Amino acid sequence: MRAFMERYKFHSLFIKIFIVMVISIIAVAISASWTTVRMSEKLFMETFSITNSKVINQIKANFESFHYSIVTATNNTQLSGTIKSFLTEEDSNSLRVLRTYYNMTTQMKKIQSNVYAYQVGIKIMGQNGRSYSTNTNNLLMTDNELKNHKLTLNTLAEPKRLMYQFYQESSTASSTQEAVIVASKPLMERTTGDIYGTLYITIQEKAFQSFYSSIVSGGNDVAILNKDGLIVSSNRTNLLGQQAEDLLHYAKEIQESGLDYINVDFRSKDVIVLADYLSSYDFYIVNMIDKKTALGQMVNTKMVTLICSAIVLVALIVVFLISRRLTRSLTLLTRQMSKITERNFHNYITVTGSFEFQELGHAYNYMLDELNDYVERLVQTQKEQRNAELAALQQQINPHFLYNTLTSVKFLVQQGSKDKAVHTIHALISLLQNALSNVSDTITISQELENLKSYVFINHVRYGERIKVNFFVAPDSIHYHVPKLIIQPFIENAFFHAFNKKSEGYIHVLISQESGSLLCEVIDNGDGLESGGTELSLSNPESKRQLFTGIGIKNVHDRIVLLYGEDYGVTIMSRLDEGTTIKIRLPLINT
Repeated sequence: MRAFMERYKFHSLFIKIFIVMVISIIAVAISASWTTVRMSEKLFMETFSITNSKVINQIKANFESFHYSIVTATNNTQLSGTIKSFLTEEDSNSLRVLRTYYNMTTQMKKIQSNVYAYQVGIKIMGQNGRSYSTNTNNLLMTDNELKNHKLTLNTLAEPKRLMYQFYQESSTASSTQEAVIVASKPLMERTTGDIYGTLYITIQEKAFQSFYSSIVSGGNDVAILNKDGLIVSSNRTNLLGQQAEDLLHYAKEIQESGLDYINVDFRSKDVIVLADYLSSYDFYIVNMIDKKTALGQMVNTKMVTLICSAIVLVALIVVFLISRRLTRSLTLLTRQMSKITERNFHNYITVTGSFEFQELGHAYNYMLDELNDYVERLVQTQKEQRNAELAALQQQINPHFLYNTLTSVKFLVQQGSKDKAVHTIHALISLLQNALSNVSDTITISQELENLKSYVFINHVRYGERIKVNFFVAPDSIHYHVPKLIIQPFIENAFFHAFNKKSEGYIHVLISQESGSLLCEVIDNGDGLESGGTELSLSNPESKRQLFTGIGIKNVHDRIVLLYGEDYGVTIMSRLDEGTTIKIRLPLINT
């Protein structure tokens, strides 16, 4: 795995370029294929809609032809005196009745000839209670049931209209639902308009399908809807007799907007809908084309996928060879450049190879020359800047500290405490000597403790001994060196800022070794800060207070990082009303 990663490191540019080209080629192939399919689909839809529109017009002609036959039969029935006599006269002697039935049979055969081309049944029912049927299998109900059925009630509600209705009845023989289309019209007196009978012409829905069967196929379905959205006929038997308000809405939208077709989602399928209105029937004929099935027949998806895959494969091979050739010289240069060890800017590369490679090599070697000069100047500048900054920091002695200390000495002399005054002056002199001496010096832990004790003594003289200070130093750490004035700013900060609310407390100074470092801790039980026990940011302006030496907490941290690196520095932990812990981590310095 490691060898693979090393190899990948030198060929990463080639791999990235190749991956980008692969993605681009695949994206272009997919986009081109998708665009081609979409354009083909659009062309297919337009062509198919035009073709199906013509077919629908032919289907309309079939329906109109059937309707014309029904109208002819209806008119002949209306004009027949024999039928009128049969439906209006009362029963008399049996001979007359027999003659009437004979004449009725003869007349009905003539009327039946008008619709002989279609498998229809005719039933006539009169107000006198008589009825005559040519096919008793289409309407399986008694005369009384038919008289009170909605087929008759709807017909009588519009007596001047030839009405087409849907009727579905249960067959007792097969226990299946048989559907029929019923054309009905009241028979009226021409002069008075009185209704003397009702004509019913029935055709089974299966025979009704023959008018549009030429258009149906797999994924190409037809549904006939009445004005209420009821499917009265369809090649899909599962739709027969169902309400389809959505299809009715689509059909009306096509008619009202003058559209050729619309794309819709019908019963969880993406379909194309074409529709036309059959005014003679008050029906809508709706043609539904399953886009997935239709396009699957037009576009061979498997073949398109294979062709695209072959094109992409050839393109990838060409791209691989070209990319490899273009990046090979750069890969060789990268291998040589990688041999330069970390922070070693004197390992120049040997300039060989093509013109472009030689130019890159010369430019790289020239860059190393310039970089070496720059690094040398930068290191020297940083050394000088560091010494200047530390010198300036240590010389920023707070005049208020000197003033207050000398004032305390004056009061001690006036009070007669000359020994204590002398001790105070010696402590101040020791502090000033330590602050103003060579900035590059370090002192031992024992010397730093003496300075800290002098500073604590001066503060006790000035402010009293309400804050106790204790020192705990591990014996194995007493000989190590630390930068001067590295702990004093934190004791000073605790004296003046940690006990604003509390009247007394303690400050503990602990010095020991931990994980190969020197750890100096300043712990107080003062007011603390609202930090939730988390580490406080040293970029906080509160940590930049200028105290006795002018070296604030932030400056101490920056000073340690500048001298010893990012692994060392200052961290602060504090809890409100519990106190603050400051940890100073330094390297182990023996001399």
